[in-house]
Amino acid sequence: MRILCVHAHFDDYEFVAAGTFEMWRRRLGDDLRARVIVCTDGKAGHHFRTRDETGEIRTREQDASARVGGYELEILRLPNGEIPREACLQVTTPFLAALWKSIRSFEPDYLFCPPVPVDPLAGIHVDHVAVAEAVRRVAYMINVPHAFTPEYPGNEKDSRPCKVPVILNLYDAYMEGVNSHHLAVNVDTAFPLICEMTYCHQSQISEWLPWVNRHSIQKPASLMDWSKGLRGRMESQQKEVGITVPGLFEVFTVTAWGVIPKFEQLMSDFPSLDEKASNYDTLQKLLRRWSRG
Repeated sequence: MRILCVHAHFDDYEFVAAGTFEMWRRRLGDDLRARVIVCTDGKAGHHFRTRDETGEIRTREQDASARVGGYELEILRLPNGEIPREACLQVTTPFLAALWKSIRSFEPDYLFCPPVPVDPLAGIHVDHVAVAEAVRRVAYMINVPHAFTPEYPGNEKDSRPCKVPVILNLYDAYMEGVNSHHLAVNVDTAFPLICEMTYCHQSQISEWLPWVNRHSIQKPASLMDWSKGLRGRMESQQKEVGITVPGLFEVFTVTAWGVIPKFEQLMSDFPSLDEKASNYDTLQKLLRRWSRG
């Protein structure tokens, strides 16, 4: 089993999918490969450090999180070798080509990425939206071997099939009020690890986020203090999407961007699904409609 999270920033993954990846790891052990792709350089996320210093610190923080979480980390590079610039990510041909190459190289069974906003009144982060739209646009091209050979030359007369993943959307805090979900994974037992992984990002949770005041995060006095705040944040997000049953959950929405899965496949593959917290009826109706299409 190979699972991949593609997101915009250093620290995005930990808040939306780290618990689910951990539950998967506990189930499959060495039979799981988990990878996280960060699509920007991280240089804009601070208020008193220089851009270069910020980028270097955030890279070290993500490396520390990867060691705690046991996942592979990839920082996306464009065909020219540059890392896309944070705060102004755009859906360009080089960005699509880089995603195409990274996805094809890993061949995930499941790919997780931000959602495309559908409500024009919803708040957004430009980088999140760019990643969402880029994954959506490149999805069909994953098994098109010549789609980006001008950017990544190869033997165009010797192609092999490439697995296309099931693609799911993550919760997005910038779209608060309009998030929805199909699947809810109970991550209660992984919560201590989620706390530890997010706590690696000190430049963000202790410096930048309290200063920018976008997510009502106060500087934590300790890991225990941070854990209390993070639990409250997760519980608030669950209420937003209508989850009222006890527990801590990460939520996901299945798309038709990639391979359309069977309902039974999802039930078998995903760890720690909670039927009462999920929206199986809505999901099954969509899967039937997409399959007929």
